[in-house]
Amino acid sequence: MGWLGKILGGSLGYLVGGPIGAVAGAALGHGFDAAADLQRSGTGSAAEPLTAHESQQAAFFVSTFSMLGKLAKADGVVSREEVAAVEAFMRNNLGLPPQARRLAIRIFDEAKSSPVEFEDYARQFYGLFHGRPEMLYSMVELLTTVALADGVFHPEEQRLIAAAAEIFGVEYEQVRRARTDDADRYYAVLGASREDSMTEIKKKYRALAQEYHPDRIISKGLPEEFVKFANQKFQEIQEAYEKIKAERGA
Repeated sequence: MGWLGKILGGSLGYLVGGPIGAVAGAALGHGFDAAADLQRSGTGSAAEPLTAHESQQAAFFVSTFSMLGKLAKADGVVSREEVAAVEAFMRNNLGLPPQARRLAIRIFDEAKSSPVEFEDYARQFYGLFHGRPEMLYSMVELLTTVALADGVFHPEEQRLIAAAAEIFGVEYEQVRRARTDDADRYYAVLGASREDSMTEIKKKYRALAQEYHPDRIISKGLPEEFVKFANQKFQEIQEAYEKIKAERGA
């Protein structure tokens, strides 16, 4: 995570000019002890430029927690369950070290109180990753998971996620069903329905398994944090297919 030490050291030029850059700058200011975290991180140094790949990693990190912050505040209250869901995502899905989690929380807090609209973050995220459909789809999945963490899918949360899905060109209804409809969840994970034949389901499974295969994700040079998240998505795809096969006796 070499990019972390570099942005803690002040290398934010790659983000200046957009809402993501603004929230990153705010998170690193206002008393944030970047020097102490830079020393703990043991990576990068002040004024050391980011590589193109590191810039992409950092942009993914900042935009992810910016959108999560705005979404958590959408219903007017940031619940303990929502915060716990974000913290679990940091630990379990992304495997972030302590200094990265600390920065993520600062970004989350800055974004939720920022006048910048959720859609502005979503548009910049799309601009950065429009050529990575698996990242766009997974972001909609993550937003939905956090919104559901407190057991209530507030209409405003649904509106924001639907807006992000439209910006990303993602089929929102498929994501919603995969996260809220227990009966058809496994079908929704594969973008399938009960009316599909096993041959059609197998075709959709193979396409998704190829798209999220760990080797393919790594070969595309995607952010390392997303690689970990994508690996879990790959396992979810495998599980869904096996469950459907068992249900149908295939």
